[in-house]
Amino acid sequence: MSEQSLVSDGPVLGKTDPVLRAEGLEKRFGGLVATDDASIEVERGTITGLIGPNGAGKSTLFNLVSGFYEPDAGSVSVNGVNVTGQKPHEIADQGMIRTFQTPRKPEGMTVREALLVGPHNQTGESIIPLFTSPSTVEQEERRSLEQAQQMLERFEIGDLATQPATDLSGGQMKLVELARGMMAEPDLLLLDEPVAGVNPVLADKLAGFIEELNEEGITFLIIEHDMNFIMRLADPIIVLNQGSVLVEGPPEAVRSDERVIDAYLGGPSE
Repeated sequence: MSEQSLVSDGPVLGKTDPVLRAEGLEKRFGGLVATDDASIEVERGTITGLIGPNGAGKSTLFNLVSGFYEPDAGSVSVNGVNVTGQKPHEIADQGMIRTFQTPRKPEGMTVREALLVGPHNQTGESIIPLFTSPSTVEQEERRSLEQAQQMLERFEIGDLATQPATDLSGGQMKLVELARGMMAEPDLLLLDEPVAGVNPVLADKLAGFIEELNEEGITFLIIEHDMNFIMRLADPIIVLNQGSVLVEGPPEAVRSDERVIDAYLGGPSE
């Protein structure tokens, strides 16, 4: 079988157990069509890569499926639940968490405190249990603190726990973002350019962490411009071009596909 025959023309749909299913997504900004009938499925247990030339609509697609943009048309489901039009925190409750290309540095928080933003549906989020169940709230907070420290240690940034989050480098914040995402115990983690601006040593370390988490059952959808990084890490690779899925397939087959090469050489600029 040739590599060309391994690559699907458009998205591969009808997968056995998709954590994320997006169908016919459209988003316009004035006269600009950012996504145009875009459909993808992310199979449970995979590390799925999302690539494409600048202006292809990758970040818009991320924003649509994670609730930061509301689609003009189409639908999104997570773990079989229709989440179209829901807020980011509501979608997170269904098991999908995202990070950002430029990690946000929480003002006035230590690194450990920044991780405590991650867990969802804690009893202490409501004011009433503070009075009616103070011991439960205290126990949950203690568990969250312990989990936060364990997560920092796992990602080899335990020594930064008490430092102000605003003092961290961009690379260190990438690790904090990954750790904070894991605090929510997601089924699917969306990573937006996790190695952008990161040195090669830290990029290799991030790849190792992602592979370890995937082996433990976490599914990933990753936008990345670093082709060497994403091609050795992800399978399948979905290629977005001009707002819709151009092809999908194994990394080596996608890398050599003429349609992908043409898209990158002649793709629109942002």
